[in-house]
Amino acid sequence: MATERPWQSVGLLMEAARPERAQLLRGGLWLLAAAGLEVLAPILGKRYIDHHLLPGRYDLGEMATLLALMLLTGWAASWVRYAQLSRMAGVARRSVLRLRERVYAHVLALPMAFFDKAITGQLVSRVTNDTEAVNQLYRQVLYVMLDSSIVVAGSLVAMAFLDWRLMLIVATLVPVMVAIILGYQKLSAPAVARTRQLRSEINAQMAESMAGMAVLQASGAAGRFGARFESTNGAHRLSRIAELRANAWLLRPALDLMNVLLLVTVIYSFGRRELVGPLGAIEVGLLYAFLSYIARVVEPLIQITMQFGQLQQAMVAASRVRTLLQEDEHRGPPQDGRPITQGELRIEGLSFGYDPARPVLQGVDIHIPAGSFTGIVGHTGSGKSTLLSLLLRFYTAQHGRITVDGQPLHAVPDAAFRDAVGLVPQEPFLMSASVRENIAMGRPGITEADIQAAARAARAHDFIEALPQGYDTRLGEGGARVSTGQKQLIAMARALAGRPRLLFLDEATSNIDSATERLVSEALAELHGQVTVVAIAHRLSTIRAADQILVLNHGHLQERGTHETLMALEGGLYRRLVELQTLESDEPVSEPEAGSS
Repeated sequence: MATERPWQSVGLLMEAARPERAQLLRGGLWLLAAAGLEVLAPILGKRYIDHHLLPGRYDLGEMATLLALMLLTGWAASWVRYAQLSRMAGVARRSVLRLRERVYAHVLALPMAFFDKAITGQLVSRVTNDTEAVNQLYRQVLYVMLDSSIVVAGSLVAMAFLDWRLMLIVATLVPVMVAIILGYQKLSAPAVARTRQLRSEINAQMAESMAGMAVLQASGAAGRFGARFESTNGAHRLSRIAELRANAWLLRPALDLMNVLLLVTVIYSFGRRELVGPLGAIEVGLLYAFLSYIARVVEPLIQITMQFGQLQQAMVAASRVRTLLQEDEHRGPPQDGRPITQGELRIEGLSFGYDPARPVLQGVDIHIPAGSFTGIVGHTGSGKSTLLSLLLRFYTAQHGRITVDGQPLHAVPDAAFRDAVGLVPQEPFLMSASVRENIAMGRPGITEADIQAAARAARAHDFIEALPQGYDTRLGEGGARVSTGQKQLIAMARALAGRPRLLFLDEATSNIDSATERLVSEALAELHGQVTVVAIAHRLSTIRAADQILVLNHGHLQERGTHETLMALEGGLYRRLVELQTLESDEPVSEPEAGSS
């Protein structure tokens, strides 16, 4: 995946919050009102001191009014801030909801070539952890920064109204803060980016270990995986320490020091003015007001700098999300074709390689009539799975073309293509949901009758009915509550539930017992003439009844014909494959019929 600078992702954050512009504008106006109420309190306090306490003019009515106004403005400012924090939390949740849904939908639309390189744990981290960091940006960081900036600006304006020369002394803190933030960003940005990258690697290693736990334990690799995880976790700790060290040196301690320096400078300035020429009691009220405003300037600036660490993390997270969204999901030419109605496939002059310089398939020509049963066999690495991936539109061939019902395969709109295609993979994917949900797979409008009809067609209905809750039985993670063969039958029922015109089987019988294989063969025989079936087979008995068998060898189509025709070829590759499997299984070899050619 490409990388980019975190600050380039501001556009993504603004886009996610675009529907909330009215809410953000109202929130900003209310925060302006809160800042105005807050900066009013020191002015009221100054008047209370200068006009009543020091001169000894005890006008109880006005004094009570001033104190009441100070309390009221403080309470009102706090209430407005609470309301706006709640508003910002709502904006954050809705913005992140849209962003997360957009990222997930984009990932689902990416071509399979992307997932050949992607790491599942890192993708999960981007959809969950990184989008949640963006939520923190909206909900807390931006709120605090906006509110604090308004309070600082309001306080500086109020101080300029009281004494612009002293205000300039306090205002020197602002460029100092900017310098501190720039220094912090330069020191911490690499550490923040590496911390998030290492967190994704931790997630990826955890997901990988959980998925392969049986193999990991059986091969005694737990110690090695543990050592690898310990190394990654240690690197994450060191990266996090570097980030925290930058926080410790450049955030609050530096501004606390500036706060002390400001207080000393302002008090010294008042002292010099008193020595040069005392101005009377009014200086005491002014000193009180300035000390109050210094607190209202310094504390918000400290809050801004303290939030900058969170901002840095959120921007890095947003950058990673934006990089993922920039992955190209374009699959080929415009999809302006018509839906698949027959299922006739033609492959003409097809050549393809994952690395174009090293082709996996070369010059392949195949005709698969509608409603026929075609088997594809060959040694490991012959190109069988690659051919199936091209038929499923996971990849696009560099040379040649594939047509369905006379139109280019990639011209069929995605929705129409997926509706017309069923896939039974070698390793069936089952959710931890019920049998019914696994067969329906979220298809709109599918009925109970459709689900049971598909199960019967796949020869799965009887064993499903025998489960503790029948079709409502939850299968557990990966279908842990059913056998391997039963998983495959449920996968076939799922494929048939969509009433496909094209049914692809990717070595669907390689890991099942002979009894289940017979059930699959019965189901395929029943589909003959109704659905175009293309089956990649390792166990050759599965495709013995096929209308044609295609034999691939090192990317070339070496043989084609029926089982009997190919068995009649002396020294043929298919015959050698059958004989090899016969020796392995001790089954009798099917002899060619007399007169076959």
